[in-house]
Amino acid sequence: MRVLIVEDDHRLAASVRRGLEDAGFAADTVYDGEDALAAAETTHYDVILLDLMLPRIDGIEVSRRLRQRRLQVPILMLTARDSLDDRVLGLESGADDYLVKPFALREVVARIRALSRRHLADRTAVLSAGPVALDTGGRRLKVGGQTVEVTPKEYAILEYFMLNQGRLLTRDQIIEHVWDYDFEGGRNLVETYINRLRSKVTRAGASDPFVTVRGSGGYRFEYPAI
Repeated sequence: MRVLIVEDDHRLAASVRRGLEDAGFAADTVYDGEDALAAAETTHYDVILLDLMLPRIDGIEVSRRLRQRRLQVPILMLTARDSLDDRVLGLESGADDYLVKPFALREVVARIRALSRRHLADRTAVLSAGPVALDTGGRRLKVGGQTVEVTPKEYAILEYFMLNQGRLLTRDQIIEHVWDYDFEGGRNLVETYINRLRSKVTRAGASDPFVTVRGSGGYRFEYPAI
């Protein structure tokens, strides 16, 4: 899952980014409204954390413009202003949720996960394919009922595939979704992670769900229909 943090307080932005990365998210940071609009229009984000008081263009106007441009990415608005009028204004501008500063990072993470599920056609917290079940609420992977330990990055890659079962995902798409702008690992790192997931799934007794699509530089995640 990839998150855009829009916050002009550089120390707070850095702290939130570290917290999200520790939780397994990819996170990019911008510090004003104009850069927020540019980033949201050029990169696919699963959630935007949007501060209300921003230089150049404030968060309310950013939210309005994103909705006017038909961008439906979930927006979690962050602000130190907690009056009812401020909360209503934020929600009416197109934000999906509202969080008042100071906040706990655990709550930010929980709200991001809730928002991402809310925008799925199927809002269940468990993604399933064949013997593989991914509990997005508890962040647990089970294969044939057996719990399998995965790293945060392995979890993020597997979640992306399970949300796009049967679709071709290229290495570039995986990098864009799971890593941030600072990624320097190269496409071979994606293959390394896919192979780790293959090994963990097959060691748990399931067949390999990752299909390498020759000539495309990508993979599909699928189990044959029974």
